[in-house]
Amino acid sequence: MKICAIITAGGTSSRFGTDKNKLLVTINGKEIIKYTIDAFIASNIEEIIICANTAIINDLSKIFKDYKNVKIIEGGNSRQASVYNGLKVIQNCDYVLIHDGARPMISPEIIQKTIEKVIEKKAVSAMTKTIDTIKQVDEKGKIIKTIERSKLYNTQTPQAFEYNLIKFAHEKLQNKNFTDDAGMIEYLGKDVYMVEGDYRNIKITTKSDLALAEIYLKNTLTSNN
Repeated sequence: MKICAIITAGGTSSRFGTDKNKLLVTINGKEIIKYTIDAFIASNIEEIIICANTAIINDLSKIFKDYKNVKIIEGGNSRQASVYNGLKVIQNCDYVLIHDGARPMISPEIIQKTIEKVIEKKAVSAMTKTIDTIKQVDEKGKIIKTIERSKLYNTQTPQAFEYNLIKFAHEKLQNKNFTDDAGMIEYLGKDVYMVEGDYRNIKITTKSDLALAEIYLKNTLTSNN
């Protein structure tokens, strides 16, 4: 049984507020993308495909030059296109995990839980229970109602799928625009199951996110020493 991973790294970091791609920003001397990849390496993933923005491919090639099971390819003009590029490159894969490169706090424990669940269920997503109060608002900004949150969850990555299932979904829905691979499976009427995620597994989008990630990662390093 072969388990692979696709790491999305095709964004331009436009909301990050600097000219430097956020994935190349360092925390304690280590790039954000390297924290992400190292978690998958620690989980014994056999093949890792990074679908990258062309502007950072050379940088990534230098960072991962000694990683034998990491391959860097050009991403697409959308997240969906980038993932599909990765799916086409993978060979002889049974299950594939899809993860945002900008989520460096992913732990090997969550990855392992995701693998165990996808083998059982074929399509799964890491998720966390919504803790904020959610309001529905109309087009004029008027609050219509408060949404019952007991059954609401926030979606994270990794999401994981039986390889043939997610590749079929991408081939079938190429003309659609999904930002979430699990949503493609749902659209096709297939079941997707939840894996309990981690509130620390945030996606770094802004500098505020980076500050929070620095705290989490430094605490992790301290606790491991």
